[in-house]
Amino acid sequence: MCIRDRLKCASTITHELDGHFPDTEDGLRALPGIGPYTAAAIAAIAFDRKAAVLDGNIERVLARLTAEQAPLPGVKPALRACAAALTPARRPGDYAQAMMDLGATICTPRNPACGICPLSSVCHGRAEGIAADLPRKTPKAAKPVRRGIAYLAQRADGAVLLERRPARGLLGGMLGLPGSTWTEDDPRPAPPVDAKWRNGAAEVRHTFTHFHLRLLVAHARVPEDCPPPDGMAFHPGGRALAPTLPTVMRKALLAGLDALESGPEAEATQARTGTH
Repeated sequence: MCIRDRLKCASTITHELDGHFPDTEDGLRALPGIGPYTAAAIAAIAFDRKAAVLDGNIERVLARLTAEQAPLPGVKPALRACAAALTPARRPGDYAQAMMDLGATICTPRNPACGICPLSSVCHGRAEGIAADLPRKTPKAAKPVRRGIAYLAQRADGAVLLERRPARGLLGGMLGLPGSTWTEDDPRPAPPVDAKWRNGAAEVRHTFTHFHLRLLVAHARVPEDCPPPDGMAFHPGGRALAPTLPTVMRKALLAGLDALESGPEAEATQARTGTH
């Protein structure tokens, strides 16, 4: 439970329930931030209520005990029904904690210690020789690949053009390089300023929860009097900016700077200044 939900929960108990903490599963479920597992665990362990506690450890124990081969997460309702049927009316909290400890220490995800398990004699998974393979999981769908263009614009004084992303969405409110939208099709160029853009940087790759991202980093030198577009600003620091950016933008920044420092722009700068 996050701090915000804790505060809401405390406020609800204080102002709506006259300071009385609910002692039933339904009453606990009505509190902000408390889901099925937490409500059942509190009801059983704290208030000795007959409540079916189902966490990952108990799911594993029950799937092996019943040799349930249907995959998670679709089989959760069946495992919940099994948990409810097995939960005793007497000392349900002790039972829930014992099942959680059994899954955490003996009926482990890999190499379960079936030889010392107190349920081994009634475990259908062990009898069928498939305990270590359970619970089965639905194969994850392949993540789509999205593509985009990030633009690294650097002034002669080293300042880099950055934008603050919208508050909602991925990387919400964070600084990053301006760029195109991220799409599964070829991205549309969206340079933030007029410049001689080059595409010599290495492709930046990053994986988010739901997709893989491939970013082409375009780079350009811009004059010191280049006006930043609305919502953007030039930030001094060059490479020193990297730790302040989210991971994917840090990768893009460094790739763009590498390309600038090794490309034609760097050679032209060296020729003008006499450096090598």
